[in-house]
Amino acid sequence: MRPSGIWGRALRYVLLLAVLVITVGPFLWQLSTSLKGRTEDIYTFPPRLLPRHPTLGNYAGVADIIPVWDYALNSLTVAVTNVVTNLVGASLAGYALSRLRFRGRGTAALAFVLALLVPLESIVIAQFTLMRQFNLNNTLIAVVLPGCVGAMNVLLMRNTFGHLPYETEEAAIIDGANVWQRFTRVALPSVKGTLAVVAIFSFMGSWDDFLWPLIVLSDSSKFTLTVGLNYLHGTFSNNQRLVAAGTIIAVAPLIVLFACLQRYFIRGVGEGAVKG
Repeated sequence: MRPSGIWGRALRYVLLLAVLVITVGPFLWQLSTSLKGRTEDIYTFPPRLLPRHPTLGNYAGVADIIPVWDYALNSLTVAVTNVVTNLVGASLAGYALSRLRFRGRGTAALAFVLALLVPLESIVIAQFTLMRQFNLNNTLIAVVLPGCVGAMNVLLMRNTFGHLPYETEEAAIIDGANVWQRFTRVALPSVKGTLAVVAIFSFMGSWDDFLWPLIVLSDSSKFTLTVGLNYLHGTFSNNQRLVAAGTIIAVAPLIVLFACLQRYFIRGVGEGAVKG
């Protein structure tokens, strides 16, 4: 190998290592801080990543101060409901926009595209007023409704369904299959990877959402985890160990979800990229 090729490869590895440190480093630091006891200095220089005496006392301390597991259950309820509604709604809408022929299909697709251009901050007051008119304020239903079917997920499913070969559905039509049978037995099994992508995005979006639950919820017993941990940070701003433990509690379900759906997620990234 030529010297220029060796230096080029070394530069690529250095850049990849720098990206890895920037992306993974903060999480590892928070994990390390959450495992350090009160007698261990977390501001020492040079920084020490491995705790000398690891302890889980900070996690117990978070649970003793705020009902973190109740907040986590509320967040899990909202996230799972959001995943189910997005999987059902986005797949149905995406299939209709891609495979069915009806008047106004192009206008409907354009409406979903335009919905992506509208920032949440500009419609949050209208959403709050609507929830209040329906008497849904301070309920988890109000937290779920605005994101129950995301425009991005609909367009993602539409693109994936649009790149499936028509021959498979034509064969099903010859066999006498109706629209619902073609959707459930032919189209859906072919887009499992994209469904996993929609599930991950929906779960992450609802689990990490902070602004809307903060606005629509007033009863502390119904707080989601992000809102509850914000109060923890404000109350114990001097104890970064508790803040770090709360952060790890909030991030752990996302890591578990991605680990379970990683195989389908990687396959879903390529679905619809090549027609046929």
